[in-house]
Amino acid sequence: MATTLVDKHNLKQHGRKSGRDAKNSGDGSGVSRAEGWRRRGPLLPALIFTIVITQLPFLVTIWYSLRNWNLLRPDGNQFIGLQNYVDIFLDSTFRSSALNSIVITLGCVFLAMVLGIIFALLLDRKFRGQGIVRTMLITPFLIMPVAGATLWSISMLNPSFGLVNWVISLVGIPPVDWTASHPIVSILMALVWQWTPFTMLLVLAGLQSQPKDVLEAAQIDGAGWTKTFIWVTLPQLRRYIELGVLLGTIYVVNTFDQIYLMTAGGPGTASANLPFYIYQRAFLGFDIGQAAAMGVVVVIATIIIATFALRLIFRSFDAKD
Repeated sequence: MATTLVDKHNLKQHGRKSGRDAKNSGDGSGVSRAEGWRRRGPLLPALIFTIVITQLPFLVTIWYSLRNWNLLRPDGNQFIGLQNYVDIFLDSTFRSSALNSIVITLGCVFLAMVLGIIFALLLDRKFRGQGIVRTMLITPFLIMPVAGATLWSISMLNPSFGLVNWVISLVGIPPVDWTASHPIVSILMALVWQWTPFTMLLVLAGLQSQPKDVLEAAQIDGAGWTKTFIWVTLPQLRRYIELGVLLGTIYVVNTFDQIYLMTAGGPGTASANLPFYIYQRAFLGFDIGQAAAMGVVVVIATIIIATFALRLIFRSFDAKD
């Protein structure tokens, strides 16, 4: 009997303790939830502002893309579903502009990354005038795209007095009308010149963050400069290179200034990329419906590419950790 009373007393005490623990746990979660909202609260106005200026216009663009709206035929504004998307994929100019976008983006990112790695390796060592050289190499990235495109179109690639033609004339090559004969190459020259400093800074940050003891260990083991770069330095730079490729792709795929000022998409539409062709359809052809459909396709394609690239980058970070 006494044992039974003791057991009942212990059960009551245990129940009271469990109740207090549950209450304390509930209060803790409430406090943590309130703390979370207190931290997130100041960010809500920025989040709402971002949604208003980005997502609402995108939803309106989707709505426009589902309508047959041409400003020259205001009476024909009607809902046509996905017909605009079907029409743009059947448009040969749209396909050629998409191909130009791919060529310009991949060519610019690849060449800028290669040159950025070379310049970063040169700047990673001490020499007299290093600060001046670094500043001069960074300068093209600080110039506005409009000014850079004008500089290349007039001062560098002009068929009569351009600097590039003067240089090639020294070796007996006749003058070349670059923007008319080689429009894609001309645009790539201007883009690579502008984006190489960006990739150079990223790679230089990676070079200066690598542990020196690893490099010293490689030297002690007898590894030369080439083997050290391939097996030690390059793996260390992987995440910086991937980040540079991702950001460069996102920005270069939206190139407009260089094409508009240097070639105007010509000759014909030979150098037009998707942003420039969307501009032509919207502001020269006044076809709002098809231009909106093209814009939606470009945004979705960019999101897919960026998501895939971000997963690769995060996977490399997780593997490193």
